[in-house]
Amino acid sequence: MNRGRIQIAFNYSFRDFVRVVGHIPKHKRIILEAGTPFIKREGIGVIRKMKMYWPGPICADLKIADGAYEEVLMAKQMGADSITALGNSSAETLRIFVDTCREVGAVSIVDMIGNANPLKTLWKAHVVPDMVYIHRGRDEETSYGKIIQYKDIAKLKGKYDLETGAAGGIDEKELQSAIFNNADVVVVNIVRPQDRWKGIVYDENFKIHLHNFLKFVE
Repeated sequence: MNRGRIQIAFNYSFRDFVRVVGHIPKHKRIILEAGTPFIKREGIGVIRKMKMYWPGPICADLKIADGAYEEVLMAKQMGADSITALGNSSAETLRIFVDTCREVGAVSIVDMIGNANPLKTLWKAHVVPDMVYIHRGRDEETSYGKIIQYKDIAKLKGKYDLETGAAGGIDEKELQSAIFNNADVVVVNIVRPQDRWKGIVYDENFKIHLHNFLKFVE
């Protein structure tokens, strides 16, 4: 059975990260993510600071849209183990992104947020990244009928030798669905009690919430 890996995403301040990270067990199936808002708020150097608290892999969710060579180098220099680029980027950007990640030893992840045909995107760009994430956008989470398109996971794995991930409004039920549908990585956000988005709620019961997610990969 594929039990997958969990990628825990941080989107607020570094202070919030420090409060939470000590509660997360050092586990081979756990990846931490410097989320896009987190990097924008704190700067790319926050990845290096995260490394001081977390010995495991860290994903830089840059969602690169252009200038792939420089952005991959920046993230890698800060200590990122994996890096994301937008699937809607140009074919040239995607090729440079994948090639540069390979050169520097970073895992290349193409994030298909807002992309209706991930398989066609890779085919047209003539590129095969290490991973592809099927992603329902944050602004889509509360929209009726906006679901994570798990059918794309089977299509991608049927054509290419790569891993897949699922992201976007992942709660405990969605986590089970993602793993059942053969996602190798499931991205789960750390969220505040007042947030509209789903994820692992950071409140007085955080350890219980965290355990309820991690039990699927332990």
